[in-house]
Amino acid sequence: MRLTTAILDADRALSQDRTLKGIGLFDAAPVYEPVPGFERSSPGHLPDRSPLSKRQPVMLFWRTLDDSAGEEGERNVIGKFVQKNQTGWNLQYTSDEQFCARCVTNEVQFYQSGDLSTVWNKLRVEGVTDFAISPGKTHSVAVFVPERKGQPAAIKVFNVPQFAAPVSQKTFFKGDKVELKWNALGTSLIVVTHTDVDKTNKSYYGETNMYILSANGGFDSRIQLDKEGPIHDVSWSPNSKEFGVVYGYMPAKTTIFNQRAVATHNFSLGPRNTILFSPTGRLVLVAGFGNLAGHMDIYDLENDYAKVCTIAASNPSVCEWSPDGKHVLTATTSPRLRVDNGIRIWHAGGGLMYNEDMNELYHVTWRPQSALTHPIEDPLHPVPEPHVSALAYLGTVKTPSKPAGAYRPPGARGTSTPLHFKREDEGGAAYINNGISSTSGGTNGFGKPRRRDVPGAEVAEPLPPVAAPGGGVSLAGTLDGDENLSKAALKNKKKREAKKAKDAEAKAGGLSTSAADGENVSPARSPDRRERLENSSHSRRHEGSRQRGPPVQTQSPAGPKSAGGRPQAAGPMPALGHAPSAPDLTVTSPGGGSLDDKKTRALLKKLRAIDDLKMRQAGGEKLEGTQIMKIGTEEGVRKELQALGYQD
Repeated sequence: MRLTTAILDADRALSQDRTLKGIGLFDAAPVYEPVPGFERSSPGHLPDRSPLSKRQPVMLFWRTLDDSAGEEGERNVIGKFVQKNQTGWNLQYTSDEQFCARCVTNEVQFYQSGDLSTVWNKLRVEGVTDFAISPGKTHSVAVFVPERKGQPAAIKVFNVPQFAAPVSQKTFFKGDKVELKWNALGTSLIVVTHTDVDKTNKSYYGETNMYILSANGGFDSRIQLDKEGPIHDVSWSPNSKEFGVVYGYMPAKTTIFNQRAVATHNFSLGPRNTILFSPTGRLVLVAGFGNLAGHMDIYDLENDYAKVCTIAASNPSVCEWSPDGKHVLTATTSPRLRVDNGIRIWHAGGGLMYNEDMNELYHVTWRPQSALTHPIEDPLHPVPEPHVSALAYLGTVKTPSKPAGAYRPPGARGTSTPLHFKREDEGGAAYINNGISSTSGGTNGFGKPRRRDVPGAEVAEPLPPVAAPGGGVSLAGTLDGDENLSKAALKNKKKREAKKAKDAEAKAGGLSTSAADGENVSPARSPDRRERLENSSHSRRHEGSRQRGPPVQTQSPAGPKSAGGRPQAAGPMPALGHAPSAPDLTVTSPGGGSLDDKKTRALLKKLRAIDDLKMRQAGGEKLEGTQIMKIGTEEGVRKELQALGYQD
């Protein structure tokens, strides 16, 4: 069975004002030739029947013959719609193409495929923003209603056309928009929720969660993931019994779950963000595209999840399995990348089968075919012969040299890399995002470390203050290390120690209260400053004596204070060296009291709660069983209060 590929490309001519775009149909494995009668146009040729100017960009379309078409090929309009949003405008068809549907304000409209001008049926759901029709023989539709006015978001599944009540539903918070992914049989639905803002401040791109529910309402659950971070990709297996998820901060984790959301296998960690099952369900491709390197790992699910190969694809923007499950198509397209456009076809075993470079490639895809049309064979053997273009390309690829690795200072060369410099898949610590700035440090080397570590050096444990390196006790004590100080630092240190000793001696001798009127005046002050302070204190005392009412004095352990806040002599001075006795203070704890008092307070608290429940019950509120039982204990509580001697 041959494989066919459709290609939309543009070949630029030498002239700056001429661009020709065309569609080509290419016969892929094992021929790798254009389909006869459907060849891509050359840069200098346009069909004679083209009504457009040759100086304008044009695109040619081929369409099937229609007996009802007019003489010039015109056709009647089947249906037309007005769509205000740029997303969600396309019609969704059932698997048998009997019905199609579109989402409008607060409802999903269904049409019969033969008549798009008349609405066949309507599903009315307040606030619906997205929907998905299930594949399979049973027609089901899942609708999404986002959060609104404090109400949770909801997913509801209806059978078509029984729209009276949903057969399955799930409510949740943190869901501004969703991705709805049905399995091939239409029996289970995966819901990937996204929020625009992450309230935990762990991500700039919002928060993601994942749920699964069955179409008949028999099962629904939130899928618990054991690695923190976003959900990169989710994909169902063609057998509809398992699915794969790529999730977590890089290096991401890839896990296979069964239809009950139970993990069955974990692949090794790596920089990956895409998972694709082959049409037969035997092989699975785990790759890293976008801003990642583009490496693709292929695993054999029937051979104990063994790794088949790793393919190094450069900057692919398109990746698809062939319908027979033996080849993988990758392509670099515009406008994502304007350079290195082209297509490559790889064998599932890892070998390159075909290569073609193009100036500009806009889209490429396999011709839709059912996997049942291809015989069930071993996708890995035998390996076909590659095309000449693949051999020519491989001859120009340089053999990668051994990577030099990261720079190491001379003192760290020849030693193993510390764990906090390694990624998680290389044996390092797991990345933990706590929502704090990266400069706060962490256990896995992200951010500034808490103390300086020399890469490759042995980690030294901190020593006690009097311990000496290598064991024993340091005789120098806390003075050890003065020989490393400069002369100026030693001089300043001696001054500080002398000042501390002098202050301690003055405090012990009671020399701090040397003023005659009892004020704390430093001996270092000049006579003029002392006189100004005395006059200021005298004027404040004089103003305070003219206030109405007796003066209020506040006692403190240091003696009475003046109106200015400084200590003031209010009687004979105590003898030097004897501190005034502190007043006796008794602290009473608010929780103190005997055991009977505590028990009484607890019983009164129960009575108040019972009275509140009785009032709620009288108001018509439906109480729970435990609350009704609590009301029945009122008589026993009152008897206990009477036994304790409490009177109302």
